[in-house]
Amino acid sequence: MAEHETKAMRRPVKAGQRHAIAAELIAVLVAVTAGQPRVMTIMNGKALPSGPFELGHRSLQSGLRDWVEQQTRHPLGYIEQLYTFADRDRAGDASEQRVISISYLALTREEQAGPANKAAWRNWYDYFPWEDHRAGVPSALPDAIGPRLKAWADAVDDRAMSHTRWQRAAIAFGFDNHAWNEELVLQRYELLYEARFVEEAHRGQSEDDARSMFGRAMQADHRRILATGITRLRAKIKYRPVVFELMPPTFTLLQLQRCVEALAGRVVHKQNFRRLVEQQELVEVTGAMTADTGGRPAKLFRFRYGVLAERAAAATKLPLSLA
Repeated sequence: MAEHETKAMRRPVKAGQRHAIAAELIAVLVAVTAGQPRVMTIMNGKALPSGPFELGHRSLQSGLRDWVEQQTRHPLGYIEQLYTFADRDRAGDASEQRVISISYLALTREEQAGPANKAAWRNWYDYFPWEDHRAGVPSALPDAIGPRLKAWADAVDDRAMSHTRWQRAAIAFGFDNHAWNEELVLQRYELLYEARFVEEAHRGQSEDDARSMFGRAMQADHRRILATGITRLRAKIKYRPVVFELMPPTFTLLQLQRCVEALAGRVVHKQNFRRLVEQQELVEVTGAMTADTGGRPAKLFRFRYGVLAERAAAATKLPLSLA
């Protein structure tokens, strides 16, 4: 995705150059608990689990697993490479060392992080409050974010540029009758960064109330990396059954639906969702029931792992589409 960054990793440092290059491994570790999307954090929620790639690491993935397990006591399950970042102006410090950030998306089920003062699970909507539309459009969008972005667009004298700025904002945030696209998480965060509304755009300056309404800040580029992970996962649940990596061995269809909704930040149509799951033959009944529903007992299901081999052979996708 970033070809120039990949080349930069291979380019040797010339003799006499003052800027050293180091690789940092960063994990976006996601779980869904009690219907809420959770991300593993360290440093009192200000950072994602991370550490440098060292000579003793057998591979990038093994290095990442080592750092995550050291910092959180939580093993990694499903994992895939996410993106590589190397922006000089997004490092968050004045160090002369150039850092290449190699990020990964990992899916798991929540376990107690430890030690508690170093690692903790946090709701990812604490960092992106405008992304949760399950109860309707968040009031911050029309009441705060929209007016501020409009003022930012109007602040330039060039009418064409002003129009372009507002069009970008309207498309990204669903203003002016544009439909909300849940997959534009990264684009929305980058637009707020460009407009200097998020705290990360004001490194070295004191925080104020105007910026704090734009979600919890993170160190360096970690919130941008988290936004990238959410973007990837929201897109992926529509064509690959990765959501089952977040589910217990047995579950109800309502629990599965709530998990998808938590990730997408949107409510799905119950009947259409169940019909889709059944048509794709993603699950099978266990024969057991659960009374832990607050209502009538519900059937318990499990994921059909054989479907992965079946669909791979047929070269077909596995959509879990939103309503």
